[in-house]
Amino acid sequence: MKKNIKAIFLDIDNTLLDFDECVRRAMVEGFAKFGLKPYEDWMYPVFVKINNKVWEQLENKELTFEELLHTRWQQVFDAIGIDFDGYTFEKYFVDYIYHSAIPVAGAEEILQYLQGKYILCAASNGPYRQQCNRLTKANMLEYFDHIFISERLAAVKPTVAFAEKALAEMQKVGHNFAFEEIMVIGDSLSSDIALGKNCGMQTCLFNREGRIHEAQVDYEVTSLEALKNII
Repeated sequence: MKKNIKAIFLDIDNTLLDFDECVRRAMVEGFAKFGLKPYEDWMYPVFVKINNKVWEQLENKELTFEELLHTRWQQVFDAIGIDFDGYTFEKYFVDYIYHSAIPVAGAEEILQYLQGKYILCAASNGPYRQQCNRLTKANMLEYFDHIFISERLAAVKPTVAFAEKALAEMQKVGHNFAFEEIMVIGDSLSSDIALGKNCGMQTCLFNREGRIHEAQVDYEVTSLEALKNII
């Protein structure tokens, strides 16, 4: 158990809230809503591949968030053979996500465990109001001392700027920590773990699917409950 950790940067999507399941439901309901061909299970991995690609482009500053919104679903539809305007579906999809709050197993329990032991900070890429609304609907917002979302900070994970702006906000209320006193917990190697490495924070990969990887991380768990063994 780490004794020198004072604050935690905790990811939202696929760490606290089940983004994968939300997308599947959005595809099933959205395809029916717009009269598209029925959703099939093979389509979801296509979305994942394209979504991961465009978010990595965003994280690497190769793409703006507005450009992501205009291209993501068009690329998905082109790949799965659907002739429909991607941006029209994107607007539906963003609204669906805004109102979605499907907890990952053990999410609220681990927040209850961490609250009071550490300064808890939500650290997420995405629209600020959307992420706050989803946490509110899931009864999780109240557990956090700080909410750091890329849209509001004008910086994305895994950039150092994201962390520096977050620390500056923490310092305004007397939470004065060095990077090495913070642990980043999340499911993404390219976003969460990379943020920790870029800033000298401690890292914990939430690898609930047990995927094989070669990344060097300080800790790795396959369930949120297992975090109790390290922090």
